[in-house]
This record gives sequence, C-alpha cells and structure tokens, in this order.
Amino acid sequence: MKITVLDGFTLNPGDLTWGELEKLGKLTVYDRTPAELVVERCRDSEIVFTNKTPIDGNALEALPKLKYIGVLATGYNVVDVVEASKHGVTVTNIPAYSTMSVAQHVFAMLLTATDHVEHYAEEVRDGKWCRSKDFCFTDTPLIEVAGKKMGIIGFGNIGRAVGQIAQAFGMNVIVYTSKTKEELPPGVEKVSLRELFSDSDVITLHCPLTESTKEIINRDSLSLMKEGVILINTGRGPLIDEEAVAQALEEGKLKAFCADVLSSEPPAETNPLLRAPNVYITPHIAWATKEARERLINIAVSNLQSYLAGHPVNIVS
Repeated sequence: MKITVLDGFTLNPGDLTWGELEKLGKLTVYDRTPAELVVERCRDSEIVFTNKTPIDGNALEALPKLKYIGVLATGYNVVDVVEASKHGVTVTNIPAYSTMSVAQHVFAMLLTATDHVEHYAEEVRDGKWCRSKDFCFTDTPLIEVAGKKMGIIGFGNIGRAVGQIAQAFGMNVIVYTSKTKEELPPGVEKVSLRELFSDSDVITLHCPLTESTKEIINRDSLSLMKEGVILINTGRGPLIDEEAVAQALEEGKLKAFCADVLSSEPPAETNPLLRAPNVYITPHIAWATKEARERLINIAVSNLQSYLAGHPVNIVS
C-alpha cells in the first residue's frame, strides 16, 4: 500500500517522526506540493494525506486508485468531500488536537497587548532602564485583565478552554453560542451577539467560518463596541473585515487587534492590517506547538489504522 503526504513540512519540519505511518505502508513525504503536481505525486497512492494542498474533483477523477484522504488539520475545505464521496474515497480530519495550544496563544496575545513584555524587554536591552531616574521605567500603559469582560464568539472546545483560562485570570466571561444556558459552565453567561459586542472589553473569535459568520466583525459590529476593545482572532481570517478593523485601529476605536490568521496566507504586502497601529499578528502558529503537532500525527495514524481495520472514525465525507 502506497501512502503519500503532500505537504508535511509545516507539521513536521524535522523535529518529529513519521515512523508510525511508515509501518502502515510505503510512505513518501513531500514538504510541499504545487497544484499541478498533485495528480502526478498521488497517481499510484491508495492513501493520501494533505494539510493545505487542495484535492479537487478533477484530481479525484484522475486518481482511481485513491481510497482514503486524511486531512492533517481540523478544517477540511481543501478537499472536495462531495466528489470524494461520489468516487468512494473516505475523507477524515483531525479534531481537537490543538485546543490547549490555541487557548494558550490567545492569552499570549492578550497579555502582549496588556503587559507589553516584549516591548519592555527590548527597552531594557536598549539600555533605557539603565538610564532611568527611577527604580522602574514605563512608557506604555499597562492593563490588568482581572475584572474585565471577555466576550467569546463560539463556544466549542477552544472557546470553552479560553473561557476557563479567562475565569482563572478573574475575568467575567460572556459567550455567543448555539449551546443552551444549561450546557454552559458555571459563571459563563450566554448573551446575544449585540450584547456581546456592546459589553465586552475583550472579544475573541472561536466560531467556524460559514456564510453567516463571514466578516462577523465589520463596520456595523465595530460601531457597537465600546472604545478601547481588544479584538483577538485565532479562528479564520475571513471572520473579520480587514479594512474595517484597520480603520477602527487608526481611529482608536480598538485598543489592539491580535491575530494568528488573515484572509490570505501568506498575506499580501498591501494588507491594511500590516501597517495599522497596535496590531499583533503571528504567522498562523497557534496550532504549531510541538505537543500539538505530535498529537496531530498520532491522531492521523490512529484514523488510518481505524479505516484499515474497517471502522473509520472522524469521517467528514
């Protein structure tokens, strides 16, 4: 059985092993695969893994030997699952592998915007504390998060983890979610979207990208927010209107915008957020702790083992 990984580099740049996958078949791992080489590289493969390399209907039509596609991520829009089903190809994904890593990153971003640790560490390296007339040196306001209200849009695994951490920091947590009040943890309040926008000091996005959530952060929703809100997006780039957020930052409506995702990745140099003030952007790395990546590979292997044993799990096709 031939197994092909189309784009393994971001998942495993060399600090992990593909050993367990190699035990299941003849394995070929490519760092990256351009669209025009997908069919050629998968032609003799029964099993294909992809992270962000698209596999569309045309590719599926040209790959009659293909039986299984493992998406090395939670989101699986890179595969045409409707066509996969028509061709008898099972498609699986990797749910909930990065929950705590993403939740941790949310607070790394929030604390960056409130405590400015990197800024002050750089100031110390530049000698400004050495030249200070006082025992402490501050040139940027610091903010305590305890007592602030965090609004969480979407309350799945990651949203729930973020809420738990927020409560541990002494924050008040409100959520916009399809879950009932009875399904929420103690101390978490369910509110309308309008209430969340108007009442929150911090807003963090953890909802899926759908037609109803695309650009859920836009000029209208920004107008409902109080002055000085910190907005965090570790979900999907298109959840926000980037032009509107950049303008809100320029006008001081938002205190800060923190993001690990953008509408296009890597972003164009003309993206307005790259030049807006008080922006903290990381290059889609919230999922990429070594622990989370190792967990992802283990689940991918387990998914394939279950499929080969005749009881597939985490099916999305």
